[in-house]
Amino acid sequence: MASLYAGESVLPVVLVTGILGGGAAWLSGRAIARAWRPPWQVVVAALCLGAAARFIHFALFQGEFLSPASYSLDTAIFIVVGMLAWRATRARQMVRQYPWLYTRAGPFGWREIERENRP
Repeated sequence: MASLYAGESVLPVVLVTGILGGGAAWLSGRAIARAWRPPWQVVVAALCLGAAARFIHFALFQGEFLSPASYSLDTAIFIVVGMLAWRATRARQMVRQYPWLYTRAGPFGWREIERENRP
């Protein structure tokens, strides 16, 4: 991690990337799914969040601003968190919107109800 976040300790990385950025990525993924938008929009939002996280690392913790490795890692984390939120929200939506067609299949999925069990 020292080569990815040169000159920064673990606490700022966990605070900015993990808590602030991860929370923003989760909320972005959830908002995109609630608006019935496609998952590629989560990637676009994560790219913007990655740039914002790099700026916060630079402005508050004297991190390197133009660090492709740090930006890539931050963005990859935000994409994963955002996609998890998108998928969990979409599963909840599908079951709530179409209860006669689908039932929950774990936190990130849904499955079709068998024809003989449909109302």
